[in-house]
Amino acid sequence: MRPEELLHPAPEGLYCPAGDFYIDPVRPVDRALVTHGHADHARAGNNHVLATSQTLDIMRIRFGEHYARTSQIADYGKPLNINGVTVTFYPAGHVLGSAQIAVEYQGTRIVASGDYKRVADKTCAPFEPVACDVFITEATFGLPVFRHPRPADEITKLLQSLQLLPERSHIVGAYALGKAQRVISLLRQAGYDAPIYLHGALEKLCQYYQSQGVALGELRPATSETTHQKADFAGSLIIAPPAAMADRWSRRFPDPVSCYASGWMRIRQRAKQSGIELPLILSDHCDWDELTDTITELSPSQAWVTHGREEALVRWCTLNSITAKPLHLVGYEDEADI
Repeated sequence: MRPEELLHPAPEGLYCPAGDFYIDPVRPVDRALVTHGHADHARAGNNHVLATSQTLDIMRIRFGEHYARTSQIADYGKPLNINGVTVTFYPAGHVLGSAQIAVEYQGTRIVASGDYKRVADKTCAPFEPVACDVFITEATFGLPVFRHPRPADEITKLLQSLQLLPERSHIVGAYALGKAQRVISLLRQAGYDAPIYLHGALEKLCQYYQSQGVALGELRPATSETTHQKADFAGSLIIAPPAAMADRWSRRFPDPVSCYASGWMRIRQRAKQSGIELPLILSDHCDWDELTDTITELSPSQAWVTHGREEALVRWCTLNSITAKPLHLVGYEDEADI
């Protein structure tokens, strides 16, 4: 069987005709296999959803109890049969519960990686390389200019700023799922043991991470205007969704230093235009070297590239004697700033 017959792009998403299912569909379908809980990959309204237990929990937190008509848990490493097609979920290292999905049929194996990263992260299971004929890789940071620094070094920058500016608060913009919890975890690993304040939009997911054994230390709400005076937050650290940083909510804190944790902070002009005082280059996606190293390690006969800077990575594959093509899937972007 040609790989394109096993999986191919459709208006709803990546479709497997033999199994009659979609991977991360962008509109409601009968059967959806979901790699992780970010809003551009996990959507409500499907009849049946197959995902890891943590992704299903996250979908329930974000979309409510009726996010799908029925759901089924996929355990890492345990094959499941869907209409004669074998599917197996493996850790992707992106966020809690994230998975790659291996699809096997008539001797062909395709691994759809979803979003993934290779650096160590105590808030989720590490990426597990899976041998395959075709590897479907993201290319969010698929340009040679994107080489992420060590996460610990970025956290050191934040801690040094806290020490230098004790009269000011620091607000760190971080996506609600994955990034916020990772920033907190890295701070705790660096020895920061003071309470960390949370915007209300982050509380439920942080509580869920803690229920799954992720150590985040003492967290306090930063949403009640009557609980604290502005001066009480001097020297404090607040984590908030990026959109909240420009909201009137942020005015309750004393002369806040605006920080933003994102791989996009590598682009200085982007940070400057956003008014970010302290950019923190911290990504939950692979950088250029990690993308190319992963493809080299797996050595697939083909690499299919999606949602990101597809052309550069396809070109690199071609120069390295790996057949490659862009999938041009529509609807997969950065996680929404919520």
